[in-house]
Amino acid sequence: MTDRAFAVVRAGALTTVQDLGRPGHAHLGVPRSGALDPPAARLVNRLVGNPLDAAVLETTVNGCAVRPRRPVTVAVGGAPCPVTVDGRPAPWGAPVRVPAGALLDVGTALSGVRCYVAFDGGVAVEPVLGSRSTDLLSGLGPPPLADGAFLPLGHPATHHARVDIVPQPAPPRELVLRVTLGPRSDWFTATALATLTTRAYRVSSASNRIGLRTEGPALERALQGELPSEGMVLGAVQVPPDGRPVVFLADHPTTGGYPVVAVVRESDLAAAAQARPGTPVRFVEVGRGRPATRG
Repeated sequence: MTDRAFAVVRAGALTTVQDLGRPGHAHLGVPRSGALDPPAARLVNRLVGNPLDAAVLETTVNGCAVRPRRPVTVAVGGAPCPVTVDGRPAPWGAPVRVPAGALLDVGTALSGVRCYVAFDGGVAVEPVLGSRSTDLLSGLGPPPLADGAFLPLGHPATHHARVDIVPQPAPPRELVLRVTLGPRSDWFTATALATLTTRAYRVSSASNRIGLRTEGPALERALQGELPSEGMVLGAVQVPPDGRPVVFLADHPTTGGYPVVAVVRESDLAAAAQARPGTPVRFVEVGRGRPATRG
């Protein structure tokens, strides 16, 4: 086995390989996928000298531990967390040199949900449709990390950022999502639209890479009929029969049959990736789209 690889010692609750995703394949039924917090993934890549679209590890809540077979420069960002190398504290948010055979442990997030781990050279699993991302919905890309697995690493760049630490946004204490109403806002009562944009919701523990589910007041439908399945976009706020909005994230389905009451601005979705269950959510209207033609 090549020394350009690392062994997974502790996979954590859910650790996946992610890059910036595979957009442009929705017509094939393939979601975009990719890092839920793209700014964090790009930053850790910059810190180790990688291209911004190099593949990284995305951990969920309780981190992971890996043992590289060659010396590597790594950077951990996203949700703040403790980082150790062979049990010794190492910096978060800065490049760290890890000797061959040493144990890199990314601990439980102190706030937020998802940490990002970049290795110089990137995680070099085989790309599928131009991306190395794990897609939990379609099953494309590498499977989630498992204890004992080995993952390949690419060839490192010659230089990495020489910084002590870089500023990163803190996980949200309140998640504010700017929305444009539509295309199916006319399927809801005026009271429901006012409820969406004035009442408080909370992040549900049922949230995942597919969608951020919410807890709070149900939205009343004006139309009770069936809606034919139609295309869904990143950030779509779909309303299932229980009336609680669901914000579609990177692994969302490309079509769906429940009405979309609004769409969240893409720039707000990185914060959604770091919002823990129980975090207050506010939907703020910034535009109103044209209602779709009923039919």
